[in-house]
Amino acid sequence: MPTIGVLALQGDVREHMRALEDAGAKAVAVRRPGELETVDALVVPGGESTTMWKLAVTFDLLEPLRARVAAGMPAYGSCAGMIMLADRIEDGAEGQQTIGGIDMTVRRNAFGRQVDSFEADIDFAGRGALRAVFIRAPWVESVGPEVEVLARAEPGDRIVAVRQGPLLATSFHPELIGDAGVHSYFVEMVREF
Repeated sequence: MPTIGVLALQGDVREHMRALEDAGAKAVAVRRPGELETVDALVVPGGESTTMWKLAVTFDLLEPLRARVAAGMPAYGSCAGMIMLADRIEDGAEGQQTIGGIDMTVRRNAFGRQVDSFEADIDFAGRGALRAVFIRAPWVESVGPEVEVLARAEPGDRIVAVRQGPLLATSFHPELIGDAGVHSYFVEMVREF
């Protein structure tokens, strides 16, 4: 059983921990570099990406996160977590930094403001229909050659899920729908690496 951390600086931590446990992993909260060292993989939850960045710097986690991801630790980012795993951001806060790792450009709040939040059925990784919840969600503007597109959504056939090696990112919140399908996919990825 892999031990998967959930970055617990801000965001929907409990929901991700529950979904990981439903998918057959041991879930633990990660707030400090020492806790990061004990996990096999990490989930970066939805929340607010600028707040996560600033807290990661405050808690001396940004550089250890970057180092673990660069060394091949599997990681999954949802919504703000997608932004945190992107190598490039459009419409980010001035000076905003990320963990990086996925060769993609992500547009922050691309689907609109909070009042523009919506749900849609998408085909995730060829596994059939999945209900996706988009809350002030980003979308992927472009990907590099090593990035696999796993899902798209309307309007505009936008890229909303990607994978690059041991890294997974979605612009939606699978932890909110009560279906551990995306988390099961990630746990399978962790077992591969």
